[in-house]
Amino acid sequence: MLEVEVRHPGFRNDFQYFGQNLQLPTSNKETQMSRPFETVSWAHTTNIYEVNVRQYTAEGTFNAFSKELPRLRNMGIETIWFMPVTPISVKNRKGVLGSYYACSDYISINPEFGTLKDFKSLAKKAHKLGMKVMIDWVANHTGWDHVWTVSHPEFYKKTATGDFCAPFPEWEDVIQLDFTNSGLRKTMIEAMKFWVNECDLDGFRCDMAHLVPLDFWKEARTELDAVKHLFWLAETEEVKYHEVFDASYAWELLHTMEKYWKGLTNMNGLDGVLYKYETVFPPFAMRAFFTSNHDENSHSGSEYERMGESARPFAVLCATCGGVPLIYSGQEMPLINKRLHFFEKDIIPWTGNYELNDFYKTLLTLRFNNPALHSGDASIRTYRLDTTKNESVFAYLRKCDEKEVVVILNLSSHDHLKFDVIGSVMHGVYVDVFTGISRDFSEEKKFEMNKWEYLVFEK
Repeated sequence: MLEVEVRHPGFRNDFQYFGQNLQLPTSNKETQMSRPFETVSWAHTTNIYEVNVRQYTAEGTFNAFSKELPRLRNMGIETIWFMPVTPISVKNRKGVLGSYYACSDYISINPEFGTLKDFKSLAKKAHKLGMKVMIDWVANHTGWDHVWTVSHPEFYKKTATGDFCAPFPEWEDVIQLDFTNSGLRKTMIEAMKFWVNECDLDGFRCDMAHLVPLDFWKEARTELDAVKHLFWLAETEEVKYHEVFDASYAWELLHTMEKYWKGLTNMNGLDGVLYKYETVFPPFAMRAFFTSNHDENSHSGSEYERMGESARPFAVLCATCGGVPLIYSGQEMPLINKRLHFFEKDIIPWTGNYELNDFYKTLLTLRFNNPALHSGDASIRTYRLDTTKNESVFAYLRKCDEKEVVVILNLSSHDHLKFDVIGSVMHGVYVDVFTGISRDFSEEKKFEMNKWEYLVFEK
């Protein structure tokens, strides 16, 4: 949680809030939200790795990807999220292979990837390694030749002339489902149960969740919780959807980080969006923090195209500032200027040199082990640290009881930037998690950092 004012026994007011003139609420009825669902305990410490099966290997299959699981587990990955594993419609498809998100059957496997047996074997292997498995669920729409278009045409919205219709003009490869139809709701929920029962899934990432009525998701979670307690991630920033979902997308933070690199915002913008997340969302709401995903990489560019040299320090922020870190296929290499084609075969150009493996492993291991970095815990506090270079340095301390983590980011192009951290919140001996070197900050808190450098200390 982001504290606007420090109120802790023995602590001075070390918090410097640059967004203090923003007209944001200090309380909101949404923050008082209650819900009948409980978040699975492992979700508070998890991270998510998004898998693009088609592009991950030359084979583009579950069996080929399965060989990567030990490497990813060693890197600290806790949860594997697979983009849709269902077959893709042929009618009106985009490109040669079409979009994962234009489903032709909710209870079948895309033959491009292998068989149901292959996927079950993959999920079982992940579980043996101690990992969780999620799949993408696209409830708002299907492809034009989905099996329901023949067996249940009443499940779809129609035009005035009785034809199927796309949700939006630019989504011409899919057609809109009609959630006023009770039969659709029941059949959809049964399809979701199929994957939990068959593959022992641990959660769903629900595509464009806010396009589907909230009461459907309440119904779906109620029934599925009776089968297995799952983790629910919504692709939305609508606060009310946390009545059902454990976590949601932090799109605004992503776009603010991009704007910061482009000089379109400053520390006010970063502080403002984090303050907004704190004051508008309920305490139990977890947010997925990321610098890339399948949409951003394919349609807008890699994180280095969108964020340049700030991509690395912002990845540190995503792993340490209370969100659930989300990493996309290939970011550990990294993919510097590679945009993966969305509708065609376009293999990730693996080199065998995972340059950022240790970077992610250090951050993800720290987050898993240190309670100060967990998500959705109202007892955790984040103190923004005041420095003598506030226009360039973004520094904060996360605290849970006696556990503390300090993050200092030089979000500027200034090399050899010298500054002090002011105040008494940061006090005692801390260890630099990347170098293992200890520093005592009981008295002197002087730093010199190069451009876009990051420091992470554990007390």
